[in-house]
Amino acid sequence: MCEHLSFVRNLHPMKAKNEKWLQAEHKRSFSSWFKRKIETELAHPENTISQQIRWLAHEPKREVLSYSGYGIGGYYYNTRDHDSRSTTQNSGVMVEAESLHMSTAKDKNPIYANMLYYGVIEDIWELNYIQFKIPVFRCKWVDNKGGVKVDENGFTLVDLNKEGDPNDQFIFASQAKQVFYVNDPNGGRWSVVLTTKPQLYDRGDVCDNIEETPSFSRGLPESDDIDNEDVAYVREDCEGIYVEEDTTSRKKRKRT
Repeated sequence: MCEHLSFVRNLHPMKAKNEKWLQAEHKRSFSSWFKRKIETELAHPENTISQQIRWLAHEPKREVLSYSGYGIGGYYYNTRDHDSRSTTQNSGVMVEAESLHMSTAKDKNPIYANMLYYGVIEDIWELNYIQFKIPVFRCKWVDNKGGVKVDENGFTLVDLNKEGDPNDQFIFASQAKQVFYVNDPNGGRWSVVLTTKPQLYDRGDVCDNIEETPSFSRGLPESDDIDNEDVAYVREDCEGIYVEEDTTSRKKRKRT
């Protein structure tokens, strides 16, 4: 990623002075640049490109599996829609990410800082790279400007109706930390954030009392259809996963 940022700076030296523009261009053009770079290096017989990098450069299959529930990292997650039909809540998530912050829209000297973001899972997708699969969550994130606060007792409160950037919704499933939202006893629009420790669904764990719904295939949207001009995030890769999928009347489990 640093190499691509340097590439963009050299290609657009004047525009790249604007950090906001640089990050937007970085997100917009990274995928095509990465694919061309790997293809160029593979042309050399003595290249050291790993199989994983080769498959990543090929991009995932256009059809993805979508789940209503997913187990990873010791947590079991559901989508918001699944939670609305259940007596339990498993769709709340928190992620720590580095983002670009500006004091005003005209700020020419933005800074990077790590922040916690709170949201709710809308979709759970599994990207298929043939040799491996990567699960991602599409989330509705709370706007940190006006939608998150800490009360006098040190509790974090969020306004789930205060939506953040709708163009930056995805995270790796392995990045997520599960949280629960409880209505503020003082009333109003705020919800108290409660964290929990991972307990189930590490790789190899089996649990039979989870309500499952069938997965279905859907087309992956074109990257050009997503506007990525505002907030930039830096995120890490994902770990191993354990998936529960129900494609018939009987339960079926698969490991990836």
